[in-house]
Amino acid sequence: MAQFNVSFAGAGRVAGALCKAMHSSGIVIRQIVSETPARGKKLASKFNASWSSDLIFPDPVDVIIVAVPDHRLPEVLNKIKCPRNTMVAHTAGSYGLDVFPEKTERKGVFYPLQTFSLNRRINFKGLPFFIEAADKKQSDILTALAGMLGARVFITDADHRIMLHLAAVFACNFLNHMLTAGSEIAEKGGFSFDVLEPLIKETIYKALKKGPEASQTGPAVRNDRNTIAKHLDLLSFSPDLRKVYQEVTLSIIEHYKNNQEWQTSRRKYQK
Repeated sequence: MAQFNVSFAGAGRVAGALCKAMHSSGIVIRQIVSETPARGKKLASKFNASWSSDLIFPDPVDVIIVAVPDHRLPEVLNKIKCPRNTMVAHTAGSYGLDVFPEKTERKGVFYPLQTFSLNRRINFKGLPFFIEAADKKQSDILTALAGMLGARVFITDADHRIMLHLAAVFACNFLNHMLTAGSEIAEKGGFSFDVLEPLIKETIYKALKKGPEASQTGPAVRNDRNTIAKHLDLLSFSPDLRKVYQEVTLSIIEHYKNNQEWQTSRRKYQK
């Protein structure tokens, strides 16, 4: 098995998780570039890598992985200086190859579909990675790199990947926002968030096993107008949450409607 040498631009959650997984898989981490010295030096020291605050990569490596916030990506890619034969790959789901400056000949996308946290080890075995590259040779390099992590690899273009990124926003970010709302409402009733834990776990289990559409329960899918009205009254303490409840309820009703009763309910709660 060929040995890979990798460097990173970025030292945040994604870079940290990838560094740990790659190091454990026998991939050599050569250099960490980060504008935050404390974080960059700490990450580099864990893997015997060098650290720099400048986006200059003098040593040739197989891939420079750019793991920075999406809004910083164009700026960072434009500032990178590295040997001409070094591939540069970013980890963003919402950008394609067109974000790279013209000077970058060897380029790719190395997008892991996962949420990352500092100081939490992620299991990369079976984790979906969505890969795009300028040509097959470069695609093969990124595929092999993901393969060393035990990842599940998909070759896809930007148009399809950005739809997946949007799906992830609904399935992860919006879901987390709903859990935040649930926590706030539970606290309003005098309960801690952990009382919802069994319900949350069972909900996710059923969604994964049966499919989310087939697992939907609750007053909206039952067209339980009395309960919905009570809930809306209870949410008088928060106009924002009341609006969210109303919009999501209407969306569920719209999705599952199958007769005139649904239409009547929809018109009522749009008022």
